[in-house]
Amino acid sequence: MSLNAQIKSDIKDAMRAKETVKRDTLRNIQAAVKQIEVDERRDVTDTDLETIMMKYLKQREDAKMQFADAGRNDLVAKEDAEIAIIKAYLPEPMDNNELETVLKEVIATVGAQSMKDMGKVMGAAKAAIGSLADGGRINQIVKKLLS
Repeated sequence: MSLNAQIKSDIKDAMRAKETVKRDTLRNIQAAVKQIEVDERRDVTDTDLETIMMKYLKQREDAKMQFADAGRNDLVAKEDAEIAIIKAYLPEPMDNNELETVLKEVIATVGAQSMKDMGKVMGAAKAAIGSLADGGRINQIVKKLLS
């Protein structure tokens, strides 16, 4: 079953079980999928869906930090619940050692020598790693390896 079909099925299950947070979170992801399908007139693949979910996860984490800074613990708890739901659909992220190994291979493949080659490395790294690591973590490790 594709990830998109799984999400649609889980929306129905959440509606039956009256799990409003899960239902609303999955509907927001489904809305982003529909937006791409309508705007670009193409079907969304599982890879595209993982990218959408990573972006949505990043938004939720940013919102959580802002709510925590403002002392809104009720909204922090809501964001935590949404983050947990999204992470359930994403593959397990790479640990830093695995990520560093893959990035060393990418740097060797691209032939990067210095920080000037950062753009080439980042493009190839995102293609190779996909949703297994956050862009910020990739960036941080690439900077460390190239300096």
